[in-house]
Amino acid sequence: MNASLLKPASFISFIGAMLLATTACAQPSDMAATSQKVSQSVKNTKAAGTVSPSVDRRLRQLLTQAGIKTQISSIVPSNLPNMYQVNLVGQLPLHITEDGNYVIQGELQKNPSKRVVTKTPARSTIAQVGKPVSASVKADILANMGALKNMSAKTPFFYTAVPGVIWGATLEGVPFLLSDDAQYITDGEISVIKNGQFIGLDEQFEKRKNQSVFATLDANQLITYPATSAEKAVIYVATDVNCPYCRRLHHQMPMLNAKGVTVKTIGYPIYDASPEQMRGIWCQGTEDSRRKALDKAMLQGKMTSAPASCKADPVTPNREKAAGLAVMATPAIYREDGVLFQASFESPEFLEFLGVQ
Repeated sequence: MNASLLKPASFISFIGAMLLATTACAQPSDMAATSQKVSQSVKNTKAAGTVSPSVDRRLRQLLTQAGIKTQISSIVPSNLPNMYQVNLVGQLPLHITEDGNYVIQGELQKNPSKRVVTKTPARSTIAQVGKPVSASVKADILANMGALKNMSAKTPFFYTAVPGVIWGATLEGVPFLLSDDAQYITDGEISVIKNGQFIGLDEQFEKRKNQSVFATLDANQLITYPATSAEKAVIYVATDVNCPYCRRLHHQMPMLNAKGVTVKTIGYPIYDASPEQMRGIWCQGTEDSRRKALDKAMLQGKMTSAPASCKADPVTPNREKAAGLAVMATPAIYREDGVLFQASFESPEFLEFLGVQ
């Protein structure tokens, strides 16, 4: 396996991405221009120091066995806690845990913010993997991210399987990793090495994180289509009324319900016109009237206006909580156990994924 299979070799400044994010199936952005602008004020900081010869030798052997063909120029302590940085010739560096189980490929960016909180945070435990960080840890992280203007109390942060490394996402759903003191940030992702081979991203973390997100959603603001036969599966769908593929999935709703699938719809507007249009649907007075308004939008392309009495925005709160799902395209379909379906919902594999026939 080549290191570039972990992540594309091209690297866009993550801090730039945080300031102007994209979501597939709609939102355009000029990532390159933003990256160039931010790179003028942000310098990459490389880890320095030494590791013992035995650790160096063991990690080299492990990575070679796992299929890394690129020459390793050096291994040094990483600026990410509990990790070593593996410098590769012509590739982005790897960051790997001492036991060799978890790997991140990506260049670390030094957070340009003033460091306000200097204490070392309490490191996470196995039981906390995939759980939101504590309120105190979140407050400390945000205090150290003052120069990053789109970070707020609504920004989701979760503990990963690497103590001291935190997973976060912008409210647009763009994921990132950072040290728990918020000093170093990367747009890399955590991959797993098991039995000497790369097996992909940390699926256990993703499942637990997504379950944690589902638990925070306001059930009253989910438009639910209950199974019309014995329930066999529950799925969450992040949807936009102007997304053509969302509409195509919506046409399958009666079939899914008849097969025992309950569908919980998360309003996830990404097109410019969608927030107000979806507010009109979600503002309808009863769950049945919301379902009918959503059906009308999805099946006929006809939108329902919000009643004059509805001054609230019932869509945005769940949309912001769902940022932790890191939705890259709509419709985003998740099983209740947190697993994302990553193929065409029009393929036979979809029903197999749901465990129905």
